[in-house]
Amino acid sequence: MPGLFGDAESGEVKKSSPLADRIRPETLDEFLGQDEIIGPGTVLRGAIERDEIPSMILWGPPGSGKTTLARIIAKMTKAHFVQFSAVTGSTAEVREIIKTARERKKVYGQKTILFVDEIHRFNKAQQDGFLPHVEDGTIILIGATTENPSFEVISALLSRARVFVLKSLSASDIARIIRRALTDAERGLGGEPIEIDGNTIDFLAEMADGDTRAALNALELAVRSAGKEGEAIQIDRDLIKQSLQKTHLMYDKGGEEHYNIISALHKSMRGSDASAALYWLGRMLEAGEDPLYIARRLIRFASEDIGLADPQALVQAVAAYQACHFNGMPECNVNLAQAVVYLAKAPKSTKLMWAYEEVKKDIAELPNEGVPLHLRNAPTRLMKELGYGKGYKYNKEEAKEAGQTYLPEKLKNRKYWD
Repeated sequence: MPGLFGDAESGEVKKSSPLADRIRPETLDEFLGQDEIIGPGTVLRGAIERDEIPSMILWGPPGSGKTTLARIIAKMTKAHFVQFSAVTGSTAEVREIIKTARERKKVYGQKTILFVDEIHRFNKAQQDGFLPHVEDGTIILIGATTENPSFEVISALLSRARVFVLKSLSASDIARIIRRALTDAERGLGGEPIEIDGNTIDFLAEMADGDTRAALNALELAVRSAGKEGEAIQIDRDLIKQSLQKTHLMYDKGGEEHYNIISALHKSMRGSDASAALYWLGRMLEAGEDPLYIARRLIRFASEDIGLADPQALVQAVAAYQACHFNGMPECNVNLAQAVVYLAKAPKSTKLMWAYEEVKKDIAELPNEGVPLHLRNAPTRLMKELGYGKGYKYNKEEAKEAGQTYLPEKLKNRKYWD
């Protein structure tokens, strides 16, 4: 099965490969921008260094290093690395990979890391197929996704895997990677007569929007289009703009989660700035963002930031979600615009969210108290004899006079909602 099995052991990269593949980091020290999950002292780094890695889901936007991290893990743990695409691969191919992994473990004692790119593209039944092989240790599964695994990965698989969230790289990290690509003669462009100033590098890093691959693809396209044999290759801002236009457009149309922009939309609505909220909404929709993703965020916002200050906010948000289902893009853009402006102008209150946070805290930190007897259901005679439901007052005034409580005894004075 050509193309399925990666060669993590050799680390050999052909000069004909794209620059983004050639310059791919080979060690954790070269891997930039994800210190929160693989920096010194983190859980994942410790597991890698002890060769005790769990199956995991790597969730993050394109160009954040999901594939690279999986390859580094395989190299450091001396595991056989198999790269598989959920878009082009089939269930039959997975079965063949599992069979080979089982034989390799039995004969050589070598573990197999199965890296499934875009795992969210597999349906429930296909994802179910990984479960027994993850449980018995035939494979260590590393799934990569740009979509929220809570929605796109089955709960049974999530319960057997750790989720690690990779973030878009900062412009400074991408600038460092670009400079490394320009100076590395073995894997990068270091042997070519390229002239590019620091401001242009910083401009490319900023415009890549956190996508390392987009930045390197644009740089390579600029170099190839400007290069003339025997002459210095001049790379300026205008050439970068032209080169980025092709790669950046593909990136935007991929439906990736733009963390910074969704945050800007959320905070603009929270600040009651309808114009800014509309702008950030447009930035996502015109770039190809999934309207249902935005609608889900609006539904959360309606309860988290508005709550009972305006109960109609949730109605508007849910209606916008349904409209997106019915209409799709581009027709549903005005439905989302209506909801965004309504949410921005609505009165704000986070009391509901914090009330529930207090409930969560008590549930986590206090013993689980039994339901008071008078509140319990009594469908059988035995239950009635045991006092289930005894003394319960249905009438509100009677209940008040009797001092009827509804929380467990140890929590009866708690006030989550005033």
